[in-house]
Amino acid sequence: MTGSIRAAARAEHSGILGVGGYRPRRVVGNEELCAAIDSTPEWIESRSGIRERGFAAADETLPMMARAAAEKALAQAGTAPSDVDLVLVASMSQLVQTPPLAVLLAAGLGASGAAAVDISGACAGFCHALAIGSDAVRAGSARHVLVVGAERMTDIVDPRDRSVSVLFADGAGAVVVGPAARPGISPVVRGADGRYADALRMSGSWARFAADPESGRPWMRMDGRRVFRWAMDEVAPAADRVLREAGVTAGQLDAFVPHQANLRMIGLMAERLGLTDRTVVARDVVRAGNTSAASVPLALEALLESGAVGTGDTALLLGFGAGLNYAGQVVELP
Repeated sequence: MTGSIRAAARAEHSGILGVGGYRPRRVVGNEELCAAIDSTPEWIESRSGIRERGFAAADETLPMMARAAAEKALAQAGTAPSDVDLVLVASMSQLVQTPPLAVLLAAGLGASGAAAVDISGACAGFCHALAIGSDAVRAGSARHVLVVGAERMTDIVDPRDRSVSVLFADGAGAVVVGPAARPGISPVVRGADGRYADALRMSGSWARFAADPESGRPWMRMDGRRVFRWAMDEVAPAADRVLREAGVTAGQLDAFVPHQANLRMIGLMAERLGLTDRTVVARDVVRAGNTSAASVPLALEALLESGAVGTGDTALLLGFGAGLNYAGQVVELP
């Protein structure tokens, strides 16, 4: 043997150093939505728990919202863009395949030395990206990783389809991951079940849209009942596995931050976990709607800003959605 490969400078532990979010300027209540669909504000709230949500304006692009959230997270972490080694962006609403959204974000931030990669994991995308970022820090391939979930769901949701138009919304959330003195991000628990892939899918094609822009545009379609049953049958038990991997009991959790899909679903998951009043449960869906990959970091930021949780507290993060797939981990809050 003529030589050996040098090992990377590993970090024993990883943790979240900063959290940031961006919410669109325009807030849309249920009454406004009902002008375009056959529904009532009471029906929307009773089915989803949602009272209002943010719809992005033309200038609130995915790169713009992602950058605003990222800058806030970097400032809280005390990390300069030039110190970021890897940018990971989770999104299901980027309408173009290239250039990657993460590359545009890195350039906009001035993180010229960072690698940049997009992740398509739908509503579970942020938690998947967080796991990758944590592993990169611990493996030594990156020292500081910027993890972002950014969505303009209003670009891919048919405003005339009340099964989805009342649920989905826009926004961005971000965290900075870096070395930590003690474990700050637990091993990830993740899975996927393609048997239910058609329960949440894009319907139509861009080729048909090019030929007939009026009626051929691809829209996201969802069988909400199937997704709900899957989440209860598969994702709720997975949350228990996350706690076991982290070595944390439900009674020790300070916060539960699941994907903000539906208020009733969040309540049932908390109940199945056996959470008590000691644990704060994120219910950001009431004012933000379902922001897909952005929902977990946005909800986490809301809890921190409200003072409901603080530095050193433990939170169970759990993302789940299209695929159908899920990912979750326990984190220590910065």
